[in-house]
Amino acid sequence: MAEASTAIRIAAVYGFAHVADPEAVRAALEARAEAAAVRGTLLVAHEGVNGTIAGPAEGVETVLDLIRAQPGLASPEIKYADADTPPFHRLKVRVKAEIVTMGQPGVDASDAGVRLDPVAWNALIADPGTVIIDTRNDYEAEVGAFAGAVQPNTRTFRDFPDWFRGEGRALVEAGAKVAMYCTGGIRCEKATAFLKAEGVEEVYHLDGGILRYLEAVPEQESLWRGECFVFDERVAVRHGLEPGSHVLCRGCRMPVSVEGRTSPLYAEGVCCARCHDTMSDEKRRAHAERQRQVEIAARRGARHIGVRPPAKGED
Repeated sequence: MAEASTAIRIAAVYGFAHVADPEAVRAALEARAEAAAVRGTLLVAHEGVNGTIAGPAEGVETVLDLIRAQPGLASPEIKYADADTPPFHRLKVRVKAEIVTMGQPGVDASDAGVRLDPVAWNALIADPGTVIIDTRNDYEAEVGAFAGAVQPNTRTFRDFPDWFRGEGRALVEAGAKVAMYCTGGIRCEKATAFLKAEGVEEVYHLDGGILRYLEAVPEQESLWRGECFVFDERVAVRHGLEPGSHVLCRGCRMPVSVEGRTSPLYAEGVCCARCHDTMSDEKRRAHAERQRQVEIAARRGARHIGVRPPAKGED
């Protein structure tokens, strides 16, 4: 008799819609997820719902069904993936002021730019008259990006409006087409609404973000270069959403490439070249002991419960 599949279903979901009572939705989602053995993070705000969850496929669907039942969220953006081991170890369902933090309360995400599928996206960004803007953060862009994209090198999405009002606006000449992208679609969707509010007329964004693009576009037809950082224990993915080559530095929670792991300042589970010089000896010892416990647990075939999520998710 064949053994039952033990694969874990991962679902990244978001939707912009008016949520009248975010706390009531939060409580309902938390109860549903707990009952279904689903872990991950969900954010609820007056502007919608956003998050990534993982667990048994049926359990994940029951949580998604509850999201779909909310007014205006019947068709949220959902991207699925599977994993052999759980990418999350805790459940967090929280009420926030925004489901993706831009710090611009006047932006109406329902008035976003035009969504493009991968084929139309490739045609648009191949046009030399198009300004391509990466709305992700600096450490994400280091892992991979679309050819020819402008990198704002922001530390957080909250920095994006200031970047645009400063450097970015000068890049967008009158009548220019602007193409924006992010990991899963939520940041670039909100960013296009922001640009429209700033007076930019022709703005487009990649429907479903990089993840849908990498899933749908064959590598030989792709304009993507490198890997895509993701906010879970996979760290980065390649075309076909295959696992990438990056790992997570447990000291600064940033991605580390194969080359970065050859640095004498890199120590697995402790630090990398990015954070080595800023880490105290006491903290380095604490991380080293934690890594030792992780390795002991792995040899025993157990999971170390102290593993932290890789980074504060924005997509």
